[in-house]
Amino acid sequence: MIVADIDALVARLRRAGCVFAEDEAALLTAAAASPGELESLVVQRISGVPLEHLLGWAEFRGLRVAVTPGVFVPRRRTEFLVEQALTRGRDHDRAVVLDLCCGSGALGLAVAHELTAAGIPVELFASDIEPAAVACAERNLARLGARIHRGDLFAPLPADLAGRITLLLANTPYVPSEMIAHMPPEARDHEPRTALDGGPDGLDTARRVATEAPRWLAPGGHLFIETSQSQIPTATAHFAASGLTPTIAESDEYYATVVIGTRRLSPYGR
Repeated sequence: MIVADIDALVARLRRAGCVFAEDEAALLTAAAASPGELESLVVQRISGVPLEHLLGWAEFRGLRVAVTPGVFVPRRRTEFLVEQALTRGRDHDRAVVLDLCCGSGALGLAVAHELTAAGIPVELFASDIEPAAVACAERNLARLGARIHRGDLFAPLPADLAGRITLLLANTPYVPSEMIAHMPPEARDHEPRTALDGGPDGLDTARRVATEAPRWLAPGGHLFIETSQSQIPTATAHFAASGLTPTIAESDEYYATVVIGTRRLSPYGR
């Protein structure tokens, strides 16, 4: 184990704006094999490289999720979206789950892990347009027998998946384009633009997903999208116009807002 001046390391990280400097100092020290490697990690972190890219993993709902450079880092607030999916997923005997815009695959991993632990079989799919994300998701989801596809939203998915999805997890980008420049450098400079930029009002990708979702959802299936509070009226209106019944879930604990769209059951309950 490396012997380091933790107080000095914490001070350096704090001066660079790292809010959880003590935790980061401990994690970086544990990850380094030598004093030289520790110094390299600290210099990179101070320059704005995401901590998770340096460690090679992120913690998400108690799971260690592999995260590589160029891949979106799962946020703790998105655990609230997972909670909403789990609440509805537990109402089913089995679940077909799609992690759309999957990044590292953290959402699909967490939902499949917890539903399986509850005795609910899961068939898991994931999709992303970024090659680095697909490779990362394959690392995280392979042990679950997941099928990961590369392409634009639903385009690469097998046709026989249409009408079967129980839980559609879509952590779409929702930052308005003009606000990207104001994001922290660890996101702005190190995560793919496609995972951040939601277009002029932040909802371009969300609208595309909601428009296509009814074709892919099973009757009674649910779409989950994270938004900001200010985007709720626009998002819910588009969900409704697409044939989905929208509901809103908000959390003060996670500082998160999730719009849920449910495909209506047929008159015959199927």
